[in-house]
Amino acid sequence: MMATFVLVHGAFHGGWCYSRVSERLIAFGHTVYAPTLTGLAERAHLATPMVNLSTHIDDVVDVITGEDLNDVILCGHSYAGMVITGVADRIAERIKTLFYLDAAVPTDGKSLFELRGEQATLAALAAAGETGWLVPSLSAQAFGVNPDDAEWVDQNCTPHPIACFIERLRLSGREALVAHRTYVRAERYASPAVGETYDRIKQDPQWRVVALDCGHDVMIDAPEELANLLLQEVER
Repeated sequence: MMATFVLVHGAFHGGWCYSRVSERLIAFGHTVYAPTLTGLAERAHLATPMVNLSTHIDDVVDVITGEDLNDVILCGHSYAGMVITGVADRIAERIKTLFYLDAAVPTDGKSLFELRGEQATLAALAAAGETGWLVPSLSAQAFGVNPDDAEWVDQNCTPHPIACFIERLRLSGREALVAHRTYVRAERYASPAVGETYDRIKQDPQWRVVALDCGHDVMIDAPEELANLLLQEVER
């Protein structure tokens, strides 16, 4: 059974971060899209103060509808939990699985800043002070990236438009129509907000929940383990 995966990166990253996972999935004959969101990585030249969460939801919806993809296993890392939830609310009929990778799991009317808490909000606002709208990337060390890959991650991460973190996600409830949901927790990443999300979700029998011994950038620290978990979604 061949499947279609759409892998969405988190804040500051780009499609590049999924290269190792994509290679493994493609080797099994599956179709993989790992788009870079507007204003980041090789699309950093498109960054403006107007780039927000809705922009990134549009990015992914356009890939899925433009390529006429169905039964999509849609994976979102970190900030992209906001994105994939918004995508599912728009085109739930095309999504088979929502796969949250150490990610935000938003409810209606919440922004990423509201989910992450006051300290994270203040830190990001302060960091964006020079431009007023671009948040400089966190370091690979802050993400808990393994030492061998830290330089690669630091070289490729780019600033992120702050409007993405401020915009509240408005949901109609259609995202609940997606049949399958999985949450993967990176145990070496200390984040109270992510930890609270994980603790809440693992009590819900509707979710498949997995913990991995790695840093926040699971696709970089544990690509084989992540690829295997994604492949398991094919048979669900």
